[in-house]
Amino acid sequence: MNESSPMKLGKVPYHLLEELLGRIKIQDPRVLLGPHIGEDAALIDYGDKILVAKTDPITFASDLIGWYAVQVNANDVACAGARPRWFLATLLLPQTITKSQINSIFDQLVEACASLGISLVGGHSEITQGLTHPIVIGCMLGEVDKDRVVTTAGAEAGDSIVVTKGIALEGSSLLARENAKDLIASGTDRNSITRASEFLFQPGIGVTNEALIACSTVEVHSLHDPTEGGLATGLWEISKASGVGMIIEEETIPILPECAAICRALDLNPLGLLASGCLVIALPQNETNKLISVLKTNGIQAWEIGHMTDANQEVMLSNHHSVRPMPTFERDEFARYLDGLS
Repeated sequence: MNESSPMKLGKVPYHLLEELLGRIKIQDPRVLLGPHIGEDAALIDYGDKILVAKTDPITFASDLIGWYAVQVNANDVACAGARPRWFLATLLLPQTITKSQINSIFDQLVEACASLGISLVGGHSEITQGLTHPIVIGCMLGEVDKDRVVTTAGAEAGDSIVVTKGIALEGSSLLARENAKDLIASGTDRNSITRASEFLFQPGIGVTNEALIACSTVEVHSLHDPTEGGLATGLWEISKASGVGMIIEEETIPILPECAAICRALDLNPLGLLASGCLVIALPQNETNKLISVLKTNGIQAWEIGHMTDANQEVMLSNHHSVRPMPTFERDEFARYLDGLS
């Protein structure tokens, strides 16, 4: 990439991100985990517990942006085995916004925090020039006992890989809510669009509940909440962070029928589509059935989709006919779709 080339919509490319993160030198010995590819939260030693800190912006979810900000930040704190406790929000608002819209965003923040037992403890808000829509930047803090912390990098060769709820809840819901006309024009069934639009709430894009259930039920080696770049990128991040390979059984990946229909209509790959709501769990093989059973008892569907291999292998996708590398996505399929609209 030329130094002066404009960037595409979506995450900063991984090669550039690795270069940027490599410049960070942490001097404070209390920082147990700083910024690394695949790790979504920082870990700080503060006595008998570990403080888990996460920040994430919401830049494209317009109608539920405040609620959304709480969910996605809570997810990454929960993936460290921690309970989300405190939230701060920065609201950057366009000059065209109305008082009622500001009230709506604030109410969403308050209600979403209350639903998860989180205290909204601070933040900042301002009307900002140059914006066409609101941006909410969240910062979530949580805590976990020192012997209960989980990292993305903890997966081990031989571990089973379990996923919850299905693929891809977040991307399917956003496409259904914000691009229904395009989907209808492409022949997508209206009932599928309606069902997908509710995926944000049912089964929901929050993974705090299943993360805490998993950590209290079995020996969890790694938790990860696949977001931009979808399940495929989430699996790659676990592999890179943990130094292990994977074999994923293609037929076992729970691609939701509504997601499949939307992706067919818009020529998108569900494996690379925003996937919040699907928790990826790496755990000892002999604990897999117990975990899936306990999750089912709590109303959460889960599937075993593969296993970890040694570090000499990549993330591989297997079916009855072939074994091939898992597809990779330079950026999320949702971002690629938005680029095509501009």
